[in-house]
Amino acid sequence: MIRSSLAPWLIALLLLLPACGDSAGSDPLTDAIQAPPIRPDAPGTREPVRYDGDNPFVLEAIARLTTGEDLHFQVIQRTCSPNEGVCHNMQEYPDLRTPSSLVEQIGAPCNSQPGHWSTVYDRCEPPGDRFSLQNPSTQPMEIAWIERVPGPGTDYRAEGTAPELDSPGLHIRLHSPLRLDREEYWSGGQFIRTFERIDEGGRAVIEDVTFATYTTRWWVLEGGQHLVGEVRDYQSDAVNNLLSVGIQQGDHNRNGVFGYREGLNVPMVAAGDPERSYLVARVRGEMLGETVPGTRMPLANQPLSIPEMLAFFCWIEGLPTDGSPVDMRWPIDYTNCSYAERPEELNLLGTGTSWEGRVRPLFIANCGGCHGERLAEAEFRVTGDDAYERLFQHSTQIDTMVLLEPGQPENSYLWWKLDGHEQLVGRTMPLSPSDGGGRLSDEELADIRTWIEQGAQDN
Repeated sequence: MIRSSLAPWLIALLLLLPACGDSAGSDPLTDAIQAPPIRPDAPGTREPVRYDGDNPFVLEAIARLTTGEDLHFQVIQRTCSPNEGVCHNMQEYPDLRTPSSLVEQIGAPCNSQPGHWSTVYDRCEPPGDRFSLQNPSTQPMEIAWIERVPGPGTDYRAEGTAPELDSPGLHIRLHSPLRLDREEYWSGGQFIRTFERIDEGGRAVIEDVTFATYTTRWWVLEGGQHLVGEVRDYQSDAVNNLLSVGIQQGDHNRNGVFGYREGLNVPMVAAGDPERSYLVARVRGEMLGETVPGTRMPLANQPLSIPEMLAFFCWIEGLPTDGSPVDMRWPIDYTNCSYAERPEELNLLGTGTSWEGRVRPLFIANCGGCHGERLAEAEFRVTGDDAYERLFQHSTQIDTMVLLEPGQPENSYLWWKLDGHEQLVGRTMPLSPSDGGGRLSDEELADIRTWIEQGAQDN
């Protein structure tokens, strides 16, 4: 039965196979396709790249990174979403897995899913939700920041006390004080957000919506600008649910600056303006002369080269600013890109053999992901004001050696880790998370070695 049921299928396949080849005797299953694939034209097709200059960085960018798709595949995908998107994927904002997801970052809010509050950048702070009390009715005020201070559920009134600035409870700081004349109220605390919706007539309607209420005893501190809500044991789940909603905090990093209110906010990608694009700022570590909180990106991956930075900047500068659709198949306009005039200025890794001009940028770009402020593997940190001083401590892996012995790279454990010394503990650094390998280029290693040989000066 099996033989008779397969026979017609095999006969049909044999009859079809010759039609797939382009000559007698060809193997249609292995021969390359002779005709070029037919691809649809990109909407609003742009002119091919024309460049009459001789700058080698521009020429390399044109040759390697001709279109937005090239930029995503060779740069963004390699550095920001390696290992099948383990870094910036659907679970980690922003999603950078595909060319279309990169396009979606144009105008998108930056840092909308921060980790610790201290890593939030002023320019990424959204307009804060507002808070008011139901009884007495108060004018809603913008929330600066909110947190639950852990501790035992306390009935402050029963104990004849009042909470202090760091007492257990739900703490809410406001931009402006609520007008209150008592020190405590039993009331529903309302959390209010402004939404925009389209009515049946197609008109935009702005409305305020109370999206959450927490009823407890509220204590008034600092003239009504700081409220503390009691959290008894039976209220613990309600508070956890409230905080999981994602309350927008106007001063999330608690430094007194309300980013959106003060007009500082920037998007992930600002069409036409790389200098105001948060993605660029995270790669550079600064924006408009300000240091951007958090570890410089890409995290523990090879930093962008000058041609790659040029492609990134020119792609953003060439984006339409009128909101019209973007096609990643468009050629990147290097001809009219202002950054193509001096691409050397986009260098992330510095030049020369000095600490500030070359060595420190190399360490930050290549090692900062695993050896930064919030994560310091082997107790070694390359960021922060004391980064240089820490280079002269003893190694935690071979405690008889110092990390850096000025003038003597062969006696410096840091050099062992970079050069792959046979007696080092662990692997050569920097470690690539994509393939487990890791090593700086010969030129970069030579510059670091020269710096050590010349005395490892802080210059």
